[in-house]
Amino acid sequence: MITVEPGVGLLRGAALFHGLADRTRLAIVWELSAGEQRVVDLTRTLGMAQATVSGHLACLRDCGLVVGRPEGRQMFYSIAHPELMELLSTAEQLLALTGDAVALCPRFGSAALIAAGDADDE
Repeated sequence: MITVEPGVGLLRGAALFHGLADRTRLAIVWELSAGEQRVVDLTRTLGMAQATVSGHLACLRDCGLVVGRPEGRQMFYSIAHPELMELLSTAEQLLALTGDAVALCPRFGSAALIAAGDADDE
């Protein structure tokens, strides 16, 4: 049974999920699940700018979700805790159970994200 700890516990949980609430950060995490990678590897695989990938890696690192291992002038990033991948696997199972409900959610679903992106362009 899960108990909800008021105050700090809820804030920490919300911060964890907020840190993962970005498609780019999730894509980075999935790429790192295969093993260590450098920023240049991630930029090539994800087709994103170095600054974008670096910024999202900094967020994930600050949240304690990824770690960097320096080797010479390079930094190799990896998942800090294998439990993160267990969490994401469980999330995939939950998404399969909810069907399209999450994607169609008027607040956080795909249409809401697209509309928010359009608003950002104005």
